[in-house]
Order: sequence, then structure tokens, then C-alpha cells
Amino acid sequence: MKRNGTQTSAFGTPGRINHDSSKFYNSKLYGGLNNGRDVDYIENTIQPQDINRIFCKSSDAMTELPDNSVHLMVTSPPYNVGKQYDENLSLKEYRELLKQVFKETYRVLVPGGRACVNVANLGRKPYLPLHSYIIEDMQSIGFLMRGEIIWDKGTSASPSTAWGTWLRANNPVLRDVHEYILVFCKDSFTRMNPQKRRSTISRDEFLEFTKSVWKFSAERAGKVGHPAPFPVELPYRLIQLYTFEDDIVVDPFVGSGTTCIAALKTKRKYVAYDNKKQYVDLAEKRIRNFSPQNNRSLLDIHTTNTAVLEQLPNLKRAILT
Repeated sequence: MKRNGTQTSAFGTPGRINHDSSKFYNSKLYGGLNNGRDVDYIENTIQPQDINRIFCKSSDAMTELPDNSVHLMVTSPPYNVGKQYDENLSLKEYRELLKQVFKETYRVLVPGGRACVNVANLGRKPYLPLHSYIIEDMQSIGFLMRGEIIWDKGTSASPSTAWGTWLRANNPVLRDVHEYILVFCKDSFTRMNPQKRRSTISRDEFLEFTKSVWKFSAERAGKVGHPAPFPVELPYRLIQLYTFEDDIVVDPFVGSGTTCIAALKTKRKYVAYDNKKQYVDLAEKRIRNFSPQNNRSLLDIHTTNTAVLEQLPNLKRAILT
């Protein structure tokens, strides 16, 4: 029996089978916006000696990478708030620095390749919405925005007691327990896969990772040895969701090397940059200490957990009988 497709209606629709959304995207709301373009898929080859390497240099000129050669960018840029690795830049200078790096990112991404930026907002007097500035600058470069993920750090968030005024309406202060992961793509909303590389995401992962709120703990700086590390779960989810096996992931602000480790654990390749030698050395040490033989990959762990969950109903029946 042929299923009739759904269309955008005045009150929305719960159906999403063969959904025709052209009515919505042809509305005045979307008039004049960048809605992608038809482009040929191009994937240029990176020299073998430049793959799975961290370069100690600024990523505002990633000369080792040809145009259209990388499939995913994952990064968390320095926050310019006086941490050990930060420079004391004005907001304008800070935005220009990031914009130059993200222009390079746009150049090296394949058509349809994704760029994911993990960022936290800053301050209270006034509040600096860095995520909104980055969105504005990414769109000015030509990126298409795909969405934003709220990373709920829960009880692992900083136990700030900056209440402002305690139990009074004079000046209560919000305490952030979340960060943003902003998701963009280049030229086209769909990325081709002419090499027929394998997707490694499981059904349960796909259902979980496509939600707009992610809940997992933050990483302790003292444990890693970097002032602002993110947990391996963050790049793992993005790599699983947006790449195929053997794809190449770039991190232009690699810090402690977490993106590289997530790439290796999911059987992807990486190229990374950091202009601080102490963090390049730290990242390379962590990568050397990662052993596929002694450390089950996150992919294996998630697959095992999924299999266990799927068997729970059978186990419950067995116990009851």
C-alpha cells in the first residue's frame, strides 16, 4: 500500500514519512537566506605523512591540507578569559582570530562536510553570548547552520556560588550548567559518500545523538593536565554522527588531544593544530598512551551496552520463569 506523504500544515503534523516541507521553506520567513547550493562532490587527498599528526602552529593557515580534503571539524576554541593558554584579546580581535581559522576550515572541508564548535558563554556584567557571535561569523563565511546542541553537564558543572544576591530579587545571577555545540556544514546539507565507507553508528546511538540536549559529565582539568579539556564523549558522538569509517577529522585548537583519541577509537584519522608546544606534547603523550589492544574503543563499549539493553527483556523473562 502506498503511503501518502505529509505536508507542512497550519497546525503542524506529527507525521514525517515522505514529508514535503517545500511550503515551509518557500515561505517569506526563509526568503533571502542561504539554503545551500548544488555542488559537485570533491575529495582531495592529504599527503600520508600529514595524516594522524599534530602541527605546532597556528591553524589560521592549514597549509598541509588541500581544499576539500577533510570531512569533519570538531573543536573548542580558547575562551580568551585569562586561562594559561589564552591571549588578552579584545572581543573584536578574538572574533577575527576565530573567523580566520573557520575560513580555513571552510576551505579544507569537503562539500557537505560538517563543522562543530563547542563553546561556553562568558561573564555576567554584561553576559557575552559567544555562541551567537560565532553563529553570525560562521554564516558570514558561508556556512549553513544545522542546529545547536545543549550540553547539560549536570552535577559535574562548576559548583559556582556566585549567587549575586542570595534569596533576593535585587541581582540574582544565573549559574551556567551547560555549554553549546554549534553544528554547521559547507555548501550542501547532504554529504556524499562515493567511496562507500562504512557507517559505525548504532540504532540506539542515532536515536540518542540526534537529540538537541546531551547529558554527560565534564572532564576535570587536573586529571588531563589542560585548563579546559572536554570529555572524549563529546567528539565521539560528533564523529559517530557525522562521519564514516576512515574519514578525516580536523581540530584546529586541539589542546590535550581529545579529538584525536576519539578519532582513533572510532577508526577515523585526524589532523590537528595547536600553537602551544606544551599542549602538543601533552596531546602526543596521551595519544601514545592510548593502546587499542589494552583499551576497548568507545565504539565497542557502546555496541556492548546496546546489546545488553536489547537482551534485558529476554533476561527478565528467564528470571521470572
